[in-house]
Amino acid sequence: MTLIVFGSAIADFVFRMPHLPRAGETVLGEAGAALPGGKGLNQAIAAARDGGDAHFIGCVGRDANGAMLRATALASGVDVTGLREVEEATGLACVCVDAEGHNQIAVSLGANRRAEAARIAAIPPGATLLMQMEVPPAENAALIASGRRAGARILLNLAPAAGLPPEALRALDLLILNESEAAWIGAQLGQPGHAGSLHAALGIGVAVTEGERGVTAVTGEGVLHLPAHRVAVVDTVGAGDAWCGVLAAGLDRGMPLEAAMRRANAAGALACTKHGAAPAMPHAAEIDALLSRS
Repeated sequence: MTLIVFGSAIADFVFRMPHLPRAGETVLGEAGAALPGGKGLNQAIAAARDGGDAHFIGCVGRDANGAMLRATALASGVDVTGLREVEEATGLACVCVDAEGHNQIAVSLGANRRAEAARIAAIPPGATLLMQMEVPPAENAALIASGRRAGARILLNLAPAAGLPPEALRALDLLILNESEAAWIGAQLGQPGHAGSLHAALGIGVAVTEGERGVTAVTGEGVLHLPAHRVAVVDTVGAGDAWCGVLAAGLDRGMPLEAAMRRANAAGALACTKHGAAPAMPHAAEIDALLSRS
């Protein structure tokens, strides 16, 4: 099968500090060299490392950060034929991580604003599409419509939370959110922000990741809740992207939702045990090992 990830590629500058800054506060910390990130690239790498046939569609600048992101994706087995170079600078993120692994992230989208759904010339029937919200929402909406016409499976990680037309949301197979994103879209729909109410309002599958409490998914087949794995947290950057990428890879290989969610839960937990975003995406053998101990 084919997994097409349409989304962002961003160079992350990670600042490690004793606590996250409050409004108006300056906190001293340590930062290293730029690391590969961006929700789209992270998810494509997570899928490829778990054995998925991942094709990444997005934009980077003609600069050193763009070259670094392309090289990282290639080294992880991602097809980057659809990763286009544009004149705008590669997207950047400032990632602040405290001593307990919690994070705050500020993003400059840069070249990601030039991502175009029309660059995907053909969507094979039965393919899986995975999207996030660090590219223009109108492009996501266009790709959702194209994917539905092509008979693809369509997954959207509504991160960061942003609006899409109701018809685009209702055309999804699965909407993936964390708790704050679920609360946001729930408010837009006049509904409580949990998986059951969002499923009822939109008529689609909804999965809400709940941090240490695990994940709850509600589909037409019922409710699935899986607990989180207990791990020693280094930082939580990229955990949601690992979850989304591995889930999409599993579904694309024909796994039932529950089995794909179990792999995704393990992947998200493993991402918390390493520094960074894309570098923390686990490999299939690591996922298998954690599942075998659970």
